[in-house]
Amino acid sequence: MEVEKMLFTDRLYRSAKEIWEKSYNHPFVQGVGKGTLDQEIFAYYMKQDYVYLIDYVKLFAIGVQKAPSLEIMTKFSHLLHEHLHFEMNLHRQFAAEFGISNNELENTKPTPVNLAYTRYMLHVAHNGTLAELVASLLPCAWHYAETGQRLKEQYGNLLQSNRYRKWIETYSSEQFASLGDWLIDLMNQLADGKPERELAELENHFLITSKYEYLFWDMNYQQLDWEL
Repeated sequence: MEVEKMLFTDRLYRSAKEIWEKSYNHPFVQGVGKGTLDQEIFAYYMKQDYVYLIDYVKLFAIGVQKAPSLEIMTKFSHLLHEHLHFEMNLHRQFAAEFGISNNELENTKPTPVNLAYTRYMLHVAHNGTLAELVASLLPCAWHYAETGQRLKEQYGNLLQSNRYRKWIETYSSEQFASLGDWLIDLMNQLADGKPERELAELENHFLITSKYEYLFWDMNYQQLDWEL
């Protein structure tokens, strides 16, 4: 009987599982799921997430440049367009519901954790291969989709009265999950046939940005900023 080959992303998921579980159980995430998270904390998160997204979208532009085929180039171009023209606008609309103006969003300065996270990904993207770029940006898309789906499954009975319902519905949607699914498939394509030394480096990028995902929740929950 032929044994099914384990995909590289199965290895990544298994390696990061403990980190992701800790993220899911963080009081910020659980507070969103229950609808009990302090609104001031969520507003702080919305502003930090906005400036994070501006840098995150740049990764898709670099993906266009490093794409080995027109098909992959087109997909990254589509993601760049979707995030700039639709996702960012949805973010602004959602922020407005929490009393955050566009001016506040635009003038938000990234915290040390936010800056370190985005600069790490941009450094990898500029200086590494396309596989390294994908490995570093994949946890955000994949982890958010899993988090949204798990929260909807666990707290679906509370969703109607949850002030963060739109957030949960956005990140548990099939449309959002499709981004992670495409990146997962691309990661497996790019990893296929690579030697263990390179696979270990890709895994390291994946684990580092998975840890940054946890630190991002924690930074927002504690509203940690520059303290001089």
